[in-house]
Amino acid sequence: MSVAVNDLSAARETLSRVFGFPAFRGVQETVVGRVLAGQSTLAVMPTGAGKSLTYQLPAVMLEGTCVVVSPLIALMHDQLRSATANGIRAATLTSADTDRGQTIERFRAGALDLLYIAPERASQPHFRELLESAPLALFAIDEAHCVSEWGHDFRPDYRLLRPLLDSFPSVPRLALTATADAHTRADILDQLGIPSDGLVIAGFDRPNIRYSITPRDNPLRQITRLIEGQPGPGIVYAPTRAGVEKLADQLGATGRTVLPYHAGLAPEVRAANQAAFVASEDMIMVATVAFGMGIDKPDVRFVAHAALPKSIESYYQETGRAGRDGDPAVAMMLWGAEDFARARARLGEMDETRLSGERARLDMLASLVETPRCRRAILLRHFGENPPETCGNCDNCLKPPAVTNVTELARKLLSAVYRTGQAFGFGHVEKVLKGASDERVMQRGHDQLSVFGIVDDEEANLLRPVSRALQARGALVQNEHGGLMLGGEARAILKGEAEVDLIVPKTTEKAPRRRRGGSADVGGNDPLFDALRALRRDLAREAGVPPYVIFHDATLREMSAMRPMTLDGLAEISGVGARKRDAYGERFLDVIRNFEG
Repeated sequence: MSVAVNDLSAARETLSRVFGFPAFRGVQETVVGRVLAGQSTLAVMPTGAGKSLTYQLPAVMLEGTCVVVSPLIALMHDQLRSATANGIRAATLTSADTDRGQTIERFRAGALDLLYIAPERASQPHFRELLESAPLALFAIDEAHCVSEWGHDFRPDYRLLRPLLDSFPSVPRLALTATADAHTRADILDQLGIPSDGLVIAGFDRPNIRYSITPRDNPLRQITRLIEGQPGPGIVYAPTRAGVEKLADQLGATGRTVLPYHAGLAPEVRAANQAAFVASEDMIMVATVAFGMGIDKPDVRFVAHAALPKSIESYYQETGRAGRDGDPAVAMMLWGAEDFARARARLGEMDETRLSGERARLDMLASLVETPRCRRAILLRHFGENPPETCGNCDNCLKPPAVTNVTELARKLLSAVYRTGQAFGFGHVEKVLKGASDERVMQRGHDQLSVFGIVDDEEANLLRPVSRALQARGALVQNEHGGLMLGGEARAILKGEAEVDLIVPKTTEKAPRRRRGGSADVGGNDPLFDALRALRRDLAREAGVPPYVIFHDATLREMSAMRPMTLDGLAEISGVGARKRDAYGERFLDVIRNFEG
């Protein structure tokens, strides 16, 4: 179908007919309008904002094929399932496909709206020759932050795309990402040849996600409490393969299905575990960060980090895998001083050209975990936004913590570290400050120091949290043997030129009651919703696709609330396009009619 470049009314009609949505969301209409007008664009849109629709819809309307560059085969196949379910003519061309010859024939015959390709293949000369054999409508570059050396998921093959794009100067380019700070955005524009006035930023806020960050004391108990309040699917990130295996075994005792995922597993095991998670409505995946980018599962109800993520961009992207369907979700992070010690040690091994940027990212993570104020505001400011001071949906906004000034205690701790020779771990320094009758303390003569026994019982209870806070901000660092040394602003704190505030440690609480942003019980004990969900489960099993490919929970809830009796009435439900109405409509209507009867 050919359209006038400014014909957004045709785009809205296609949006309703093919995708079943009554209106565009956010900046979708702006981006689609630019694509239809042949303008190259970089769209920065939060996860769950409908990035894929901004190229899938024009691909249906424009003559020629939209070539989509995507970094992972699993992500391509997931997008392929969803596009095909909406009646879009789509195919992938990857090393995992057995029908490559048929796909090439379909492309050359003009029988494809979408062709998904990996950057490694896209940069090859023979692929450019293939593209010359049929008309092209658009180049869409998904996860475009991978093109930037400043990004957190740099993929060198993305930087080889420019010659391919330049070979087709009349074909517009659409780059898409959810995570790119100002520096990364500028690099993406430059590397992909998109003019600076082609930048469209939707904002980074995910208001349906409740952020919760707390010091790690008993991770199994803390994560178990989260799981007890979240019956839907969830992801738990652990920093090591051994940690993944151990935590997966332990969480299996909750009665939920729990599977591991890490690079040490056999490829067929990883693939099977991922497929099981994608198809599940309540499974928990314990994984390293090797798991995630290829997952476009909309109904993940929580993401938990058992340790500090590697950067604030990684944290934003990983937590963004929760609640892509717009329903309430939870992101919980557990952190410890040792996480920052390891992260700062890695900085010492880093190339000088990246050091300042990575140090700034780590400092921003420290601010995020230490702040007594709004977590969301810190995240959004990092990405260049100017958010309100409070969000009403993070742990600090929902229950503001008590804050105490511990500058004097911090000075005592730093002084003890210095006077004991900057060679001992926290346990030894703590004994010195508490005046403990310890043999090692005596042997070293540390009972003769001026700092011996200078903290009282009340201060002693805060020593560990203060040490953790100082290590997070870099005023204390660990050497290769685990001994504490002064660093960063330690001198300024000792001289009284910098203050240290501390969130008063919270006492252990019962599992939180479900509330806005925290509930995964999205059905609300609605028998009709449960029946519709059961039908969706059966249809998904018959079709060999995940349940969300049939319909999202939000669509089923609207069916339950509106209770349409006809196919025309069903078509008024958001998310019911013509293809799905014709394929599944009567079976869902039968369930609704049975409840009405």
